[in-house]
Amino acid sequence: MPFRAPVEAQLLTLQAVTGGTGPAGLDDELVEQILREGGRFAENVLAPLNQTGDREGTRLDNGVVRTASGFGDAWRQFGEAGWLGLPFPEQFGGQGLPWSVATALADSFNAANLTWYLAPLLTQGAIEAILHHASDELKERYLHDMVSGRASGAMCLTEPQAGSDLGTLRSRAEPVGDGSYRITGQKIFITFGDHDYVDQVVHLVLARLPDAPPGSRGISLFLVPKLLPDGSRNDWRVAGLEHKLGIHGSPTCVIAYGDGGGAIGWMVGPPNGGLRCMFTMMNNARLNVGVEGLGVMEMATQAAVAYAAERRQGRRGGETVTIDQHPDVALTLARMQATTAAARGICYLTASALDQGDAALAGLLTPVAKAWCTDRAVELASDAIQVHGGMGFIEETGVAQLYRDARILPIYEGTNGIQAQDLVARKLPMEDGQVAERLFARIEARLAELPDGAELAPALATARAATAHLLQASADDQAAGATAYLRLLGDLVGGWLLGECAARSADHRRLAGYWVRRVLPHGPALCAAVEAGARDIA
Repeated sequence: MPFRAPVEAQLLTLQAVTGGTGPAGLDDELVEQILREGGRFAENVLAPLNQTGDREGTRLDNGVVRTASGFGDAWRQFGEAGWLGLPFPEQFGGQGLPWSVATALADSFNAANLTWYLAPLLTQGAIEAILHHASDELKERYLHDMVSGRASGAMCLTEPQAGSDLGTLRSRAEPVGDGSYRITGQKIFITFGDHDYVDQVVHLVLARLPDAPPGSRGISLFLVPKLLPDGSRNDWRVAGLEHKLGIHGSPTCVIAYGDGGGAIGWMVGPPNGGLRCMFTMMNNARLNVGVEGLGVMEMATQAAVAYAAERRQGRRGGETVTIDQHPDVALTLARMQATTAAARGICYLTASALDQGDAALAGLLTPVAKAWCTDRAVELASDAIQVHGGMGFIEETGVAQLYRDARILPIYEGTNGIQAQDLVARKLPMEDGQVAERLFARIEARLAELPDGAELAPALATARAATAHLLQASADDQAAGATAYLRLLGDLVGGWLLGECAARSADHRRLAGYWVRRVLPHGPALCAAVEAGARDIA
């Protein structure tokens, strides 16, 4: 499938989420130059490899993980061009640019080749965790290579008995006496836990100290590299690769630590404080998984629009027409275009909050970006197959791969049910609900300036009512209403940002109109589901 980077939409959305100022400290011309250059890399290097990765997959060859043809060379080009280090401090070889710009670039990279981009995504998350929590010595030893792409990173949490409930993990960390630890245990579902792009792979591993308290309060975080400082191989290995529904080009590893007595690692953050440190990486990854969903939506929409404009079936006015002339197909395409634009707004707004140091707003929006965008990605990938008809069910068209690849997105980095629970149980109560209210007040202040702004007002009132209900609901009622509330909030924020884009571009007015007349009217039904709580489900 041909891919064209949506640079105009990216630039428009960056203006919309920042109130017209653009990313902090950068002029519009520079931002456009960065996005166009990144778009060319996505179009010319990554997109041609997407189906290659799906067909060839990965394999374990005498203990060495082999990736698809061209993937390693694309990584080297990516690192040499500086894309990996774009948002990180110049001190470690980065460029210190805003996360909103990095997010817009990731929009193109994920649309072109989601599977390949998992390695940069996880490496950036690992860099964030090390930057915030590791010692200066560890930062100096590892960050230069990770920021430049000479090393990659991986997140090593899950064990056979410890998935979403990390409090049950069993991996052990025994102090050596020189400041290092010996790590033993097994981790599963480790994305890009090893590969043939580079020699060095840095694992961030959750494990327990000998005297650790039980549960999640007894988990520490350790940096466990593939190669030790003296160049020797550390005591961990890939015990197997998973065979998966999708993301075939990404190695999903089973990692065994300590066959020879223990893999050497160094603690990151305080003893028994590993989960808090790892959440720095996980929150970064959760936003980026939302952007993965955005990438799937963009590619699915481009493929569906192009096919529908070429495929001739049926007659209108006595003439055979392309299928995009039939109202049912046209409605599907409008839904795909509007949903993609709304998702772009949600992801960019979350990144912009990080740039502005508004950790509370970023925290509120991160589960929405992750869950709302990835649920919609699965829906739009299915829509793309439907538009293609029988040809969508054939692998050669490429849209079947989008559907298979998209299905993992609502699952990893915290299932979407867990994202909804996090939103209502942890994020909504922040500052006694004032974080959400500040967002609502920001939307309200803009209604008079937006096309169809008056039609957004009832949706805003519905979201306020649902929020007020949840802030006073029991834990079970909150949990039962969480998924409906996340959908309701995502629909509202997405609709607002579509309106902000429409205020700046006539091309978006059709999409904003679609949203207020065909999506937001579902709000009262979602609110009713929120208020129904746990009744009738036991």
